Amino acid sequence: MSATTVHPPLVPRRTAAALGVLSVAAALGAGHLVAGLVSPVSSPFLAVGNSAIALAPQWLVDVAKSAFGTADKPVLLAGMALVLVGAAVGVGLLSRGRPQPGVRALVGLGLLGFAAVALSPAFTPVDLLAPAAAAGAGVLALRRLHALALPGTPRAGSGVDRRTMLVGTSALVGFGALAAGGLGQLLGSRLAGSREEVTARLARVALAERAPAIPAGAAFPELGTPTFLTPNADFYRIDTALRIPTQTAADWSLRVHGMVDRELTLTFDDLLARPLRERTVTMICVSNEVGDDYISTADFVGVDLREVLLEAGVAPGADQVLSTSSDGLWTAGTPLEVLLEPDRGALLAVGMNGEALPPEHGFPVRMVVPGLYGYVSATKWVTDLEVTTFDRKQAYWLQRGWGRLGPVKTQSRIDVPRSAGSAPAGAVTVAGIAWSQPVGISRVEVRLDDGPWADAELATEVGGDTWRMWRAVVDAAPGSHVVTVRATDANGVTQTEERAPVLPDGATGHHSVVFTAL
Repeated sequence: MSATTVHPPLVPRRTAAALGVLSVAAALGAGHLVAGLVSPVSSPFLAVGNSAIALAPQWLVDVAKSAFGTADKPVLLAGMALVLVGAAVGVGLLSRGRPQPGVRALVGLGLLGFAAVALSPAFTPVDLLAPAAAAGAGVLALRRLHALALPGTPRAGSGVDRRTMLVGTSALVGFGALAAGGLGQLLGSRLAGSREEVTARLARVALAERAPAIPAGAAFPELGTPTFLTPNADFYRIDTALRIPTQTAADWSLRVHGMVDRELTLTFDDLLARPLRERTVTMICVSNEVGDDYISTADFVGVDLREVLLEAGVAPGADQVLSTSSDGLWTAGTPLEVLLEPDRGALLAVGMNGEALPPEHGFPVRMVVPGLYGYVSATKWVTDLEVTTFDRKQAYWLQRGWGRLGPVKTQSRIDVPRSAGSAPAGAVTVAGIAWSQPVGISRVEVRLDDGPWADAELATEVGGDTWRMWRAVVDAAPGSHVVTVRATDANGVTQTEERAPVLPDGATGHHSVVFTAL
């Protein structure tokens, strides 16, 4: 008579996978909740994502921007979520017999979260509370659910059977994870009241300088160009933040230090007590491909940055202002000589199009520097300005192979007709935008197919710091056509036809559109 082999009880595969997912969900919810209480950027999930952005090679960043544009962050988060679901299923399957293998896997994930939080540029010791809470909640959830799911577990003393207890506990863990995560998100987004107060305060301020009114003939939106001022909701957004920093105006301060005669620390009230100036500025991302739409215009209100630097007293030999965002994830190196130009108009901006800065555009304070691409000038959520040299400190994008100075290049774009679109044969209206900061645009020309260049009609000029709309009429016979545009700046320099990629300091080349005349 052969001996009978006794197999230890195992949690069913599907049940084990579900328990792993619930345990990881509990960990994420607890971490997000504690992060909302202490520091939003200490959420382990977001910290890992931010580390991925910081450590990603430039070629991967370029691929993500090209493939997903401004949706690159949601895509990254979605990808991370899928990876976590897979890892959570693995945690559950490892724990079919005993919880220890899954616990060890959860601890490994927890250590990854600890490392990501600890390596964050804005790290403080209290930030470790979030990954600690995440690891603890995940382990506790897994142990409790495993004990209920393992066949042979005795009935609860209350008389409730094991299956009912498991289902109830699983539901409680799931809903608890969702509630904790949602509450953490809510706690980390406490800006509405602060923004409303700032908007109201700005409405009461007598501006030291007001931007000229936008003339009626400054844009041709009826033809298909953008409106001259871009609504805040439509303003392009490019930054490295997976989660928008949530500093209130009352908690904000700016440190100006480094190669200065006197270090300054400014609060938000200090800024509003200074002369506030309103300036209309077009901002362009260096990642704007020829014909792309990473360009917008707004009325910004703020403090003249040159005046702040002169008050601090710039030491000889300095050639850069290194600005840092409140989460420490973004740094930009701005040429000092540009910021000190008397007519450049660089701002520490607090308002945008008649209201406080939107959270995604830098509330409570951001930098705006006309004539420079954003990667060297447009730091949002700015809290630190260090006067230094390019040799001593390299900003985020400079470390990744981008150019040092980042001046905006003369460019033009066709908005109508649309690429691969159609229009009635005969007189076809062509319209678009052109820009060349800070000098402005003096001429725009269009060409149909291989014909001669012809002058376009320019919209009323608002200023050298803004885009300029244009329109023209071409005579198109039935069939397929190519229309091309080029612009000339106020100094008489025409944009180059030579194609260049965005790396290292901005794209060049003429924009062309293929359309069909019917």
